[in-house]
Amino acid sequence: MIFAKIDFINLLPVHVYLKKRIQSSQIKSIINYKKSYPAKINKKLKKGKVDSGFISSIASRGEKRLDYGIIARKDVRSVILIPGKDKDDYQSETSNALAKILNLHGEVLIGDKALKFFHENPDIKVVDLALEWKKKYNLPFVFATLCYRKNGKMLKDIMKSFNKKEVKIPQYILKEYSKRSNISGKNILEYLKRIDYDIKNAEKKALKKFLTFAKQKGF
Repeated sequence: MIFAKIDFINLLPVHVYLKKRIQSSQIKSIINYKKSYPAKINKKLKKGKVDSGFISSIASRGEKRLDYGIIARKDVRSVILIPGKDKDDYQSETSNALAKILNLHGEVLIGDKALKFFHENPDIKVVDLALEWKKKYNLPFVFATLCYRKNGKMLKDIMKSFNKKEVKIPQYILKEYSKRSNISGKNILEYLKRIDYDIKNAEKKALKKFLTFAKQKGF
């Protein structure tokens, strides 16, 4: 099973879980090898170059998926809009569409670089896209879903024991991500409290609403 890895902090608990859960060193190496940013992984799944992975919500339409995703229930700090000239983030399709659906203007910034910007620029008032969605529709926002093309049963078996609250991030991994992103370990752990992964009724409703709006806008 070739699993695509979004190499962002927001999936760190999932990747720590997978490392412990999957015993095959071959699969572990594939998970680490097939890593990229969301927009690129979307294309890899569509072309059949990977079997499964967390796919941007806007690209998940028509794909088989499990009830896991990348979810924000309030301000998330890693999907923001910086005041100024409109500019999309090349790494994200969902966040770019979300800004347009919410009729917001500025530069879209996602992922670790957005979180870094948030902490390094406290005097700049940024717009948190997840929070704006929450204010408008009183729903969480689903940024990505766990999709698959094949090996769905294997993936379901692997993920069935996943519980964010039970995952402990080893200090050496936390230090590695902190060094790479220039975000303190304290801020990483605080940020991860803002991310959830279980897709239930509210999340399904939110995803359906977003995909309807995206279709209406021609995305």
